[in-house]
Amino acid sequence: MRVFVSAGEPSGDLHAANLVRALRAASPDVEVCGFGGERLRGAGCPLLYPLGEMALTGFVNVLGSVPRLAGVLRTADRFFTRHRPDVVVLIDFPGFHWWLARRAREHGIPVVYFVPPQLWGWASWRVRKLRRLTDKVLCNLPFEVDWYRRRHVNVEYVGHPYFDELREQRLDPYFVGRERARPGTVVALLPGSRRSEVEHNTPSLLRAAELIHRRRPDVRFLVACFNAAQRDRVADMVRPQKVPIEVFARRTPEIIHLAHSCLAVSGSVSLELLYRLKPSVVIYRAAWLLVQAARVFQQVPYITLVNLLAGRELFPEFVTSTGTCPSEAMAGHVLRWLGDAEAYEGLVGELTRLRDRVAEPGACDRAARAVLDVAGGARVLRRAA
Repeated sequence: MRVFVSAGEPSGDLHAANLVRALRAASPDVEVCGFGGERLRGAGCPLLYPLGEMALTGFVNVLGSVPRLAGVLRTADRFFTRHRPDVVVLIDFPGFHWWLARRAREHGIPVVYFVPPQLWGWASWRVRKLRRLTDKVLCNLPFEVDWYRRRHVNVEYVGHPYFDELREQRLDPYFVGRERARPGTVVALLPGSRRSEVEHNTPSLLRAAELIHRRRPDVRFLVACFNAAQRDRVADMVRPQKVPIEVFARRTPEIIHLAHSCLAVSGSVSLELLYRLKPSVVIYRAAWLLVQAARVFQQVPYITLVNLLAGRELFPEFVTSTGTCPSEAMAGHVLRWLGDAEAYEGLVGELTRLRDRVAEPGACDRAARAVLDVAGGARVLRRAA
């Protein structure tokens, strides 16, 4: 049985790698290949194109990448013709994946969307496209199921694959031990994984850190960057600061584990903050036009997954344009948690109850079985024809 997997952006690459491992565990003779990043390649999936490097943000970047994306689609067409897979699995990255799904449908290949785009939050009208271009949607959040079913999408709830990854994480004991031995309460700064997120949000994170340190000079700050290039960029921003801030690459789990509380850019990292029970403030700063468009199209009360799962604001969140800096309010929340043990422990208790309810492991195993069921059904139909 042959499965084609496609993932763009770091989180999708991570989920794709875990899905491939689950597919091989469920069916050792399964063949996999596709588009993705280094994690997917590391899971033993040959890459026809390194799509994981294309973390597109912004209209200009997308336009500039059109010729390259068109070439990737031609690569997919050739592969579908010469080595027809039994199923195509798409993971997040909807802009490109709508086009890839069309190509698969033209070849008569069933399409499964694992980690579907959050249409319920921003673009509900696109559900018609999702229904038309997919055979099955494997959703990750409990409230998604009813939303999709009311819109006649073939959906199955499998849980969020990020909890599978968190369950398997192993912290570096040397790093954790070294940092714990140093004096000072740790507050984590998490500037996001995309370059534009780092550029737009890091100044507010650093300003909030400065305000916190004025009131609590015993606090020190650890910045968790996605890669070395981002670490170097953030280090340049930190250099003028007279605040104890250290910048690291690829130490996000350890830094979150060490932290008393966190200042984070909105994204799937909020699920890790929930899993590790860390009170957090969430920010997302973007260009003014994008923020205004988001306010027009936003159809849910929160942008943070933890708040959506809870049905109320457990993590204070701030969505602003780059011309506005909410650092004072952000710092105020962290200072309250630092100074009010009862408020801090109360929030940790609420996070614990939410985690116990939603952080169910095994999403990739359930998704693998669903993918193989679709692929097997397609094979039967093709033989019958």
